[in-house]
Amino acid sequence: MSSTPSLALRGAIIVSQDEQRRVLRGDVLVRDGKIAAVAPKVEEKAEVEMDARDFLLTPGFINLHTHVANTLLKGVADDMDFPQFLETMFSFDAKRTEVDIEAGALLGISEMLLGGTTSFLDMYYGMDAVARACETMGMRGFLGWAVLDPAFTTQKGVPLQNAEAFMGRWKHHDLVHPLPAPQGVYVVNEENWLGARDLAERHKTIVHYHLSETLQEVEGHVSKSGLRPTEWLDKIGFLGPHQVAAHSVWQKNNEIEMMGRHGTAVAHCPSSNMKLASGGGGLAPVVELREKKVAVGLGTDSSTSSNSLSMLRQMQLAGLAHKHARHDPKCLPAGALLDMATVEGARALGMEGQLGVIAPGARADLALFELSHPSLAPVTLDKAIPNLVYSANEGAVHTVLVGGRVVVKDHRLVSGSAEQLRQIALDPPLR
Repeated sequence: MSSTPSLALRGAIIVSQDEQRRVLRGDVLVRDGKIAAVAPKVEEKAEVEMDARDFLLTPGFINLHTHVANTLLKGVADDMDFPQFLETMFSFDAKRTEVDIEAGALLGISEMLLGGTTSFLDMYYGMDAVARACETMGMRGFLGWAVLDPAFTTQKGVPLQNAEAFMGRWKHHDLVHPLPAPQGVYVVNEENWLGARDLAERHKTIVHYHLSETLQEVEGHVSKSGLRPTEWLDKIGFLGPHQVAAHSVWQKNNEIEMMGRHGTAVAHCPSSNMKLASGGGGLAPVVELREKKVAVGLGTDSSTSSNSLSMLRQMQLAGLAHKHARHDPKCLPAGALLDMATVEGARALGMEGQLGVIAPGARADLALFELSHPSLAPVTLDKAIPNLVYSANEGAVHTVLVGGRVVVKDHRLVSGSAEQLRQIALDPPLR
């Protein structure tokens, strides 16, 4: 990313997400794409000065699990059971080209940026197209190339080798963080699981994968191996830190213990799990995982399964669903939900202190919400986080920065071609 001018945001209500979880009126100084100072008053002047008294300033949200290219396929698999859903999606996967993958990524990244999301963790193939879309839009992408056994894939070539080649092509880019992403125990054998882990260790990246999303997945693996998926991954020596497991809906207490012991993170995807009726109330054991110090972030999953890439929606749904299911309005309070969308997502990505926080040294990935927006107002220091989590919608997002660069201004995208996005929306290349 090219150098950006220094920027001072003056007088905002700052939801810092720092170690003290401070909410304060004050200034934030951004220099060289990073946060240089946060204080009630920062004396140093910047090249660009912004009066931010009418805004709530937050860290950019982190979408910890999605398939952004599938935004182009929104609505093609609604109201189906999980086997029907997979069959429908696999039929599209077999026909996809880099042209429509990039188009879907551009559309999905636009939706995320306009909603205050600045980083996302993805899993798909043809990821060079998604990486290009990240660069075009100025979005931070942690991009996992899907690893499957050759017998199950629609990819050309060997998926694990494809993943390694992709990682080699993009490993030095500022916005793109390439990584391997085993699809799941139902299509990946032991050799390829361990191969993906070794690849990540060599390149010092995380590993991302689906885990225990449905009861069918769990029961099928027990029938095949005698072990539940988490137990089997532990047995083969795969589980460890620097990993993000998506879903983890069907995990028992011993598996939760394993996740905590190994330091394996979880991406909780409430809207997708509930819409696909994944079972167990559609809910991962988030409270229990957090009690074991597991980093639990929030993910939207694909637009084909949740129809929305809104992290505000995920916070709201996660809070409501768990409170309702547990008959406990105090479980997962607003602060915990915001943590899951920011600092816990950063911890899962191995970016603790760099993303999801407004503190000196962190990357300046920021969102400015209009205090006067009806979905957010009225805002006081003590109600800033609950109002953001429980009531705000994307219409309140005014400005978004990634690495100190403005990518959304006055509710409009700065990067990318508006006409190109309009054409993709009106005449999608694959439907």
